[in-house]
Amino acid sequence: MSDNAAAGTRERILAVAMDLFSAHGYHRTTVRAIADQLGISKAGVLYHFPSKYDILAGLAEPLLVALADAVAAAVDPDPRRARRQALEGILDVYLEHRYLLRLNVNDLALAASGSIFERFRDLVVAANVLVAGPDPTLSDRVRAVQALGVLSDPVVLFADESPSALRAEVLAGVDLLYPDEVHAVAVQRGRPALLDSEGVATARRMSRIEHRGAAEIAAALGVSRATVYRYLKD
Repeated sequence: MSDNAAAGTRERILAVAMDLFSAHGYHRTTVRAIADQLGISKAGVLYHFPSKYDILAGLAEPLLVALADAVAAAVDPDPRRARRQALEGILDVYLEHRYLLRLNVNDLALAASGSIFERFRDLVVAANVLVAGPDPTLSDRVRAVQALGVLSDPVVLFADESPSALRAEVLAGVDLLYPDEVHAVAVQRGRPALLDSEGVATARRMSRIEHRGAAEIAAALGVSRATVYRYLKD
């Protein structure tokens, strides 16, 4: 078998496995079922992936690599901006791989003992350290755990929603955890942290009459979602 043919077969195995894992759960899907769906022998699947866990590992590899890259890329010298880079980068990874992450809802497939869980755990620990910031207090560490939870749980539970809309709403939740900091970072990025009376009226009209979301209002007015939420609460 040529390298191209082997790579093509591996990709087909992964695609079919993802469909079956999503439909029936990882633990209830057999290698035989994957082989039958592909129209090849069980031995043909095991030639490329020695076990079902190796198939899951193949599916998880892009997620783990992208997550490691997102954590490594958050290197801004300002801890607040580094935190934001990490949170937005990790969220983008979660959104891209949301259907794989949703496997955990059925049978905790990714939490099974082995290299997938260990690598994911270590990356989450590293992300927590980064988000908590230098010399963190207990409050900082708790808030970091909450912020990372805000990223993952909505993506898993609402995986079928529009990724862009879901991203905006998830980041709005992050803004609520770090409201003062979001304003400071917004100013650094050239976005005003306050609205004048005309802007407030526009925001409220867009929300209450036009039924637009906070992310859309923030984009239209050039402010953060946290700023929008602050005025819409009144």
